[in-house]
Amino acid sequence: MSSHWTTRDIPDLTGRTALVTGANAGLGLEISRQLAGHGARVLLGCRNPEKAEKAAAELTAEGLPGPVEVRRLDLASLASVDDLARTLVGEEGSLDLLVNNAGLMAVDRARTEDGFEMQLGVNHLGHFALTAGLLPLLLATPGSRVVTMSSMGHRAGRMHFDDLMADRRPYRRWMAYTQSKLANLLFTAELDRRLGPDSPTRALAAHPGASHTDLGFEGTGLTNRFVALTAPRFTQSAAAGALPAVRAATDPAARGGDYYGPLFLAAGRPVRETPSLRARRSADGRRLWDLSEELTGRKVATAPA
Repeated sequence: MSSHWTTRDIPDLTGRTALVTGANAGLGLEISRQLAGHGARVLLGCRNPEKAEKAAAELTAEGLPGPVEVRRLDLASLASVDDLARTLVGEEGSLDLLVNNAGLMAVDRARTEDGFEMQLGVNHLGHFALTAGLLPLLLATPGSRVVTMSSMGHRAGRMHFDDLMADRRPYRRWMAYTQSKLANLLFTAELDRRLGPDSPTRALAAHPGASHTDLGFEGTGLTNRFVALTAPRFTQSAAAGALPAVRAATDPAARGGDYYGPLFLAAGRPVRETPSLRARRSADGRRLWDLSEELTGRKVATAPA
């Protein structure tokens, strides 16, 4: 596959609808800009309505050919996830693209509305539930894709299946983060396996390399302060970091299960990568899937009704 893919390779997306989570800033805003810039109608799934409206106004003012619309979504609340999924299933006839982009990195210990450790709850379980709720729309749309944002940090991740929420061990912000990013890849591989080769929907993943966003700034730890000080000097732009996900979402040659990242791991043009060995453990993917269904109360139907 070409290592010279650029935004000029994005096909015309006119008539297609995409939902991008965490779309009001950083990678999500840049992904939305590229999709709308090539004609897609983009739904901005955001927790903060004020920031979402500001982002929508910014994109609209740029005169992009694709319209953008705001949709309320708080991934730390399964009720909010359910509300959006029900609304879209009721209003939309199809959904071409779901980009599970929103995430938290190395935040202080906290719990979601449903009692999950915050990083696993938002980065994985919230997106698991959202994907489950939107699969009827995706499966009704030939050529649809689910693209989930992981991280090169997944390579340091380990799944603590006996203590996913760090209830019995000390909370380590980076350990929780890398676990959640490993979960993103295990989920993607298992979703694509369950969809099967003849499904109208494919599951793919991406990572942004080292990109300058506000991720990692939210916590109060020393490492958060270090990231805030050094990231602007040693990272590529959010626009560059968004391209692996955009390629996964739009490249006609992309295949189910593919994982895209920068050519030089931290930076560079988007290319197909190989996930870590732990991310390719199918038994772990099945175990995570079963636990995710149990924790969220969602039984995921991966075949058209």
